[in-house]
Amino acid sequence: MYLRYEVELGKMLDTRRITGESLMPYLRNIDVQWGHVNFDDLPEMDVELREVDRYTIRSGDLLVCEGGEVGRAAVVEQVNGSVAFQKALHRLRPVGAEEISKYMFYIFRWACDSGVFTNNGQSTIAHLTAEQLRKYRFPRPPKNEQGTIVDFLDREVAKINALIAEQKRLLALLAEKRQAVISHVVTRGLDADVLMKDSGVAWIGEIPSHWKLRPLKCLTQPDRPIMYGIVLPGPDVGEGVPILKGGNVKPSRMCLSEMARTTPEIEAPYARARLRKGDLVYAIRGTIGDCEIVPAEMEGSNITQDVARVAVDGANSASWVRWALLASAVREELACGSLGAAVRGVNIYDLKRVRLPVPPKEEQEQIAEHINREVEKIDELVAECEKAMNLMREHRSALISAAVTGKIDVRGLVGAKAAA
Repeated sequence: MYLRYEVELGKMLDTRRITGESLMPYLRNIDVQWGHVNFDDLPEMDVELREVDRYTIRSGDLLVCEGGEVGRAAVVEQVNGSVAFQKALHRLRPVGAEEISKYMFYIFRWACDSGVFTNNGQSTIAHLTAEQLRKYRFPRPPKNEQGTIVDFLDREVAKINALIAEQKRLLALLAEKRQAVISHVVTRGLDADVLMKDSGVAWIGEIPSHWKLRPLKCLTQPDRPIMYGIVLPGPDVGEGVPILKGGNVKPSRMCLSEMARTTPEIEAPYARARLRKGDLVYAIRGTIGDCEIVPAEMEGSNITQDVARVAVDGANSASWVRWALLASAVREELACGSLGAAVRGVNIYDLKRVRLPVPPKEEQEQIAEHINREVEKIDELVAECEKAMNLMREHRSALISAAVTGKIDVRGLVGAKAAA
């Protein structure tokens, strides 16, 4: 069937008219998530009286994202007062009494999961216009079957969502445990009976009495100070000098195949920032606080202004320094300097001077090996959780697809469940 719904694109926001007596709260693309509409702390825009019917929502309307995650949808369960919707959203309102909005919600869920809203099968379309939307054809059973399908999917999808939520809670607990393991050992060491002393720094607390408190800059090679790299690297030239950006400071992206390239002419003035095997790279903008060790294949690469190079000297363990910088107390201390800044990031000045509780090198290596082992165990559990969630999402998609396309007859399933 073609859509048996009124399709209305939201009102264009006129920034010249955001004051006056006809202000009305309005929904944005971000306020519509799968199955949920956010009505908290909405911005306001001017909606004239003659436009109210056209650009406001009511209970039972289906809102569909026109851009972003194209096709993301939610049914308006209840709305208090007048609420408008912006141009980034479509409002679908059933024509007559033979349509159930929640059924059409599941249709959009199926359409997005199965790649209906794609551009020649290659990529998601940038915008779903009203004209495009009206041309799509979707399965349409009679109203009573729509209701049966909705009842079935509401029940089964709720079960799957509950299992996914449990896995998400477990992931959060694992993340907390991971951070606790790092932070405790970095500031307390491995010997539970060691004599402690006050570090003199509130956010560090007590440290083993034989440790020293030293700024990060004193743990680096004298001729290779902590510094950021190329300020304006230009576009990716395909062939040239590999450059590491802030978003690349992650295990899965610390490789040449993931790196952009700049010209030798642009890179040459920043030769002092070139990387060597075993250096640390620290994201000072974007994903602030990510820190990784430079692998051998990236020797000779450079960095952008979003990344700081930390060349640890021979008297200290680079692996231990990395874990120390990833400890929650240190990350929070560095992040505090970015609050209120026009461009959120860690200042090189602060990074150089952040104080770390420093044990002897042999103990650093023992601590690093201990954290490596414990974090590896936690990361394995994280991978299992993520795999389980992906399987649950795939099952949810398959179930919705089968129900709305008639591949399974849910009428008997719903009846059997009710009888039970």
